[in-house]
Parts: sequence; structure tokens; C-alpha cells
Amino acid sequence: MCGVQRHSDGKLRCAWCSPDPLYVDYHDNEWGVPVHDEQRLFEMLCLEGAQAGLSWLTILRKRENYRRAFHRFDAEAMARYGAAQRRRLMSDAGIVRNRLKIDAFISNARAYLKVRDRPGAFDEYIWQFTHGKVVRRRPLKLSAIPVSTPQSDAMSKDLKQRGFRFVGSTICYAFMQAVGIVDEHQRHCWVVKQRRAHLGASDAAV
Repeated sequence: MCGVQRHSDGKLRCAWCSPDPLYVDYHDNEWGVPVHDEQRLFEMLCLEGAQAGLSWLTILRKRENYRRAFHRFDAEAMARYGAAQRRRLMSDAGIVRNRLKIDAFISNARAYLKVRDRPGAFDEYIWQFTHGKVVRRRPLKLSAIPVSTPQSDAMSKDLKQRGFRFVGSTICYAFMQAVGIVDEHQRHCWVVKQRRAHLGASDAAV
């Protein structure tokens, strides 16, 4: 089948999804599913930044370690991190020990708190770049999936202006896919049939 791969369970999945069980679970149950929980949105934005220069599977394997190390992405706790916490994090073998990325998590927590001035504010903010709508595409080939879009460009620019770090347009686009702002499962992926059953005709292929 063009552009997808068949796994050992007989299901066709997007070409980027390796057979690793952790990756398969992420592909099937998380990628492209709309997220509106603000703490989860903040977590995913940080983790997508941590991925820079690495594979997403590397970060997935460390995700529980990140949650433990960063107070389960409690931004208020993270915003108070000082030198002692930075030293602790740099000695934590369970996460990527990159000082720039660790510092970015802390900066991002402080920037996040400024945006999240009331319940729902960060959710509204992050979804505004697609006017609160899911951008749903069904590319046939992996090569048809872009690495950035005008929407991710706009998100990146605005996040940077607000003090967020490791939020280039490519990172922002990966984040948009991860939290379901963009749903871009390939046309013959088994997940598409499952979602079409819930969405009906609105789940159009392009």
C-alpha cells in the first residue's frame, strides 16, 4: 500500500511509525488527537523542544523520567527552579542532560505562566493559530507532509516574542501534530478509518 507500512499485527500505519511498541502506542492513541488540557499542552511543547537534534522515540522513552524530574510539568514549581535544581537536572541520567534545553524548560514555564493568566487562556492561545479548528489532512505519501506551515511560522514567532525557547517553526509544527491541532495520519493508515467512523464526512482526504 502506497506510503504506509504493514506491522506484525496486520495494521497499516504511517510510514514514520517504527514497530517499537512504545512508538506504535503513541501513533495509535496520541498523535493527532486534539489536546485541550493546559498542563499537557505545556508538557508537549517542552518535550518537542527537547527532541531537537534527536529522535522522538528517544524522548518518548524518557518521558516518564522527564515528568518525574520536572514535577510532572507543574509550571509554577518549574518557574522557581534555581541553581540547585539546575545542578540536579544536569546530573539526572534519565533525561537529556543539555544545559540549554534544561534552561529552556525553566524559561518556558515562566513564559507559560504569563500567558496562562486565567483557566483556559493557554489552550485558547495555542489553538488560535488555526482559529480553534483541527487542520485535517490525509497525505498519501510521507513526503507530502510538510515540516512547517504558515501557521507554525506564526506560532513560533509569537512564542519567541513571549519568551519561549526551542520553539522554531519545525518544532512548533511537530507540536501541532502531537497535540492534534494538525491531524495528518496518512490516507491508508488504519487510524484514519477509526477516526472517520467518529467524524464522518468531515474527515476528508487531501
